[in-house]
Amino acid sequence: MTGGVEIVFHGAAGTVTGSCAELRWNGRRFLVDCGLFQGSRSLEQLNEGPFAFAPSAIDAVLLTHAHIDHSGLLPRLVRQGYAGAICCTPATAELLGFMLADSARLQEGEALRRNRRRDRADEEAVEPLYTSRDAERAAAAAQPHEFGAWFEPVEGVRARFWNAGHILGSASIEVEVGGLRLLFSGDIGSATKSLEPPAAAPAGIDFLFCESTYGDREKEDVDAEARRALLAAEVAEAGRRGGNLVIPVFAIERAQEILADLALLYESGALPFRPTFLDSPLAIRATALFERQHLPGTRDGALFRHPAFHFVEDTAESMRLNHVSGAVIMAGSGMCEGGRIRHHLLHNLGRPESSVLFVGYQARGTLGRTIVDGASRVRISGHDVAVRARVARIDAYSAHADRSDLLRWIAQRDPVRGALFLWHGEGEALEALRRATEARHDVVVPAIGEQYLLDAETGAHRMKTGYPRVAAILGGDWQNAYADLAVNLKRDLQRIEGEAARREALRQMRAILDRFAQRRAGSQAPQTIDKEQRAGAGEEPAAG
Repeated sequence: MTGGVEIVFHGAAGTVTGSCAELRWNGRRFLVDCGLFQGSRSLEQLNEGPFAFAPSAIDAVLLTHAHIDHSGLLPRLVRQGYAGAICCTPATAELLGFMLADSARLQEGEALRRNRRRDRADEEAVEPLYTSRDAERAAAAAQPHEFGAWFEPVEGVRARFWNAGHILGSASIEVEVGGLRLLFSGDIGSATKSLEPPAAAPAGIDFLFCESTYGDREKEDVDAEARRALLAAEVAEAGRRGGNLVIPVFAIERAQEILADLALLYESGALPFRPTFLDSPLAIRATALFERQHLPGTRDGALFRHPAFHFVEDTAESMRLNHVSGAVIMAGSGMCEGGRIRHHLLHNLGRPESSVLFVGYQARGTLGRTIVDGASRVRISGHDVAVRARVARIDAYSAHADRSDLLRWIAQRDPVRGALFLWHGEGEALEALRRATEARHDVVVPAIGEQYLLDAETGAHRMKTGYPRVAAILGGDWQNAYADLAVNLKRDLQRIEGEAARREALRQMRAILDRFAQRRAGSQAPQTIDKEQRAGAGEEPAAG
């Protein structure tokens, strides 16, 4: 006698990061993805809290692709007792080897950097979320399976991968469990992508779980030639201004697409050669993998070896780029939350002759989103920086399907007999996609922590509600507001006429803070979302 199939959403619900869903059936428990939360500092603190399940009780992990918001908590999962396989495609397995190593290096480096900051000298030392050794163990657990080949991740459960067209190795995952047929979209690729084939997946699904990143946005409908023209215009404008063109890039796929397009533009004479630096050890390793794939349109990888390109490996060489001008500098991370891009922004954002070009999605609460939204000043690694550089964006390079692409992909999966779950999106995107699909489908928009019973005849039934305290921190948080206040405070005070009036404004601000402190006397604000807080609706998660 087998029980019903249950699903619990541990991430990417109401936000685009932290992808993780847990399936439970017949005493078996397995995950689809186990990714890092990225965005506001409060949201990222979810990475530090305990898992809402016992890692040692998980029987398998099915991984859609190697992006860190889908895979980045795997080393921590392994560190805390998970001993099973990480099932993925062969390309994803290869990418994991250096994606997780790079993530661990960033975790270790960020902890070291924060511990060295003078303004944190009186605070407790920060520990890295996980180490390089944890990343090695997680990568070693990868178990590759080819697209279309059925495999059994746990006894009595079948699964197979379908090409999602998002990045190299990315997959949608079909799961047959408890008499149900489930399909997890993973991240669906844009119709304008040049290095990946179009997404494919089966029709006739009981329960469909679809990403919603661009559920409220239509991107410009351009082909590869038109996309290169957009890039050429931005590079030419940056050249006219005389400064650097800084491009925050995602190391996998986005960096390689831009390199290939720049090579074609340089070769055709549409652009004069400009020194072009790929300043990302991770992107460099990924590019070597792309070269070996002999992908269509890359001349068997030769485009990645154009003489204008300089691959920057070591830190000292990266720092020497502070003294160049008129170059194209591509660096990670794509949302400016870590890596070498922050260093280049620190040295270029304040220069009116420089330009910053965004070519990918910027999650709410990230530095990239703050810049794209038009901030006049930002805070980077403890430094206040005025934004004087030209800021531009090209959506045509996005690896995500837009609204029309998503609606077309969902329609191609019909009939969906049970329910359509929309996740991996922010509130506005989820709501727009829900309105567009509710006439033909029973639509569910889950929250983090919600648990559902899946029944082929009667649909999805919510068993437990989400965690209210988690829902409250999605998107921007007090630390984003603080950064905005801090970088503009001196200027705002200078706009007040008279020394006495400025002192009075500061006195009133201090009085407000003192009143809040008095109200909270004897209590301590939580620093992480712990198990009790995750269980905001009364659930008691398993010990992690």
